[in-house]
Amino acid sequence: MTINWKGVYPAVTTKFTENDTLDLALFKKNIDAQLEAGVDGIILGGTLGEASTLTEEEKSTLVRTTVAHVAGKVPVIINIAEQTTKGAIAAAAKAKEDGASGLMLLPPMRYAATDYETVAYFAEIAKSTDLPIMIYNNPVDYKTLVTLDMFEELTQYENIQAVKESTRDLSNVTRMKNRFGDRFQILSGVDTLALESLAMGADGWVAGLVCAFPRETVTIFQLAKAGRMEEALAIYRWFLPLLELDINAQLVQNIKLAEVAVGLGSETVRAPRLPLIGTERKRVLKVIEDSLASRPALPEVEVYQ
Repeated sequence: MTINWKGVYPAVTTKFTENDTLDLALFKKNIDAQLEAGVDGIILGGTLGEASTLTEEEKSTLVRTTVAHVAGKVPVIINIAEQTTKGAIAAAAKAKEDGASGLMLLPPMRYAATDYETVAYFAEIAKSTDLPIMIYNNPVDYKTLVTLDMFEELTQYENIQAVKESTRDLSNVTRMKNRFGDRFQILSGVDTLALESLAMGADGWVAGLVCAFPRETVTIFQLAKAGRMEEALAIYRWFLPLLELDINAQLVQNIKLAEVAVGLGSETVRAPRLPLIGTERKRVLKVIEDSLASRPALPEVEVYQ
């Protein structure tokens, strides 16, 4: 499957049962809500989420289950975050075997690779597979900045096609567009900068709170691309307190609480994560409850392709 790398790509949460096994029935219920809202792809194994707690067998199960469930309606992307080039190449091969449509690729984990080493890492993985690749550029959380000069070196690999832009520097969208035109599709990776990034020319949105609010997320994107920015902004301003739950160390717990509130998930997380307690739990629940009480009606909008 070719990937358009445009639109809304949910970084979906992993659902667990009370017995700490994958809750595939609940997982598929959430996927159905995403598809019904009109998302453009599904991303599995978000590194700031619970991917690091999953076994290789569980990752494979999630990919295979999602691929079978979406039945070709949208691409299924799996995240790769490995410590070695060898491990990343093996993960890419397994992703293809399991039916994934593409990869979201981070720089090497733990080791602080140089620019030269990071480019070589990306290049070796790209050469090992024909799956489309989106580079995840998040120096805030992972301490490695993929610079424009590094992207210049990666232009020779045709299957490196997109970037999840999480530098928190809005002007980086413009810098990428000025230097590379449409060579790389740019997807905003920070919920609280999504509309701003779309206004700067970003092609899509890798979203977090979409897990609980898929229709609102898709509507904001479609309105922005239709040039109906005032309408998009009105919904976005309502959404912002919820979106801020994604830029938090407990983002998984926060998003799962929101999923519970709308009937699209459970609060169950995998240890060492634990459900929120005390004052913080009350704070997050109030944000969710206040937002649901003022949830806006959504306008009709033509689908942007």
